[in-house]
Amino acid sequence: QVQLVESGGDLVQPGGSLRLSCGVSGNMFTTLVMGWYRQAPGKQRELVASITTASRTNYVDSVKGRFTISRDNAKNTMYLQMNSLKPEDTAVYYCNARHFTGGLIYWGQGTQVTVSS
Repeated sequence: QVQLVESGGDLVQPGGSLRLSCGVSGNMFTTLVMGWYRQAPGKQRELVASITTASRTNYVDSVKGRFTISRDNAKNTMYLQMNSLKPEDTAVYYCNARHFTGGLIYWGQGTQVTVSS
């Protein structure tokens, strides 16, 4: 089975940076399409960035040029480098994984990112 554990969330001032990490248990990491979602209070969960098994990436328009998703297959870990943070980036960020074929979906428990002065 796959388990996801996020870390790296924090309180940061506007313009600051954070790096989120998602560690993935087991030996299935290279078969998983990974993504970061976020959910702000009162809003729907939103896909922020994704990265395929071949390291092809996609981003929601609001974070393009500021966030970078990456994966280290040797460490079974996915990252989200978040730069130039804005208050509207405040949310719980969730690690997501799905098999490259679709089907099975896995979620982490979330890590809080708060951007405030």
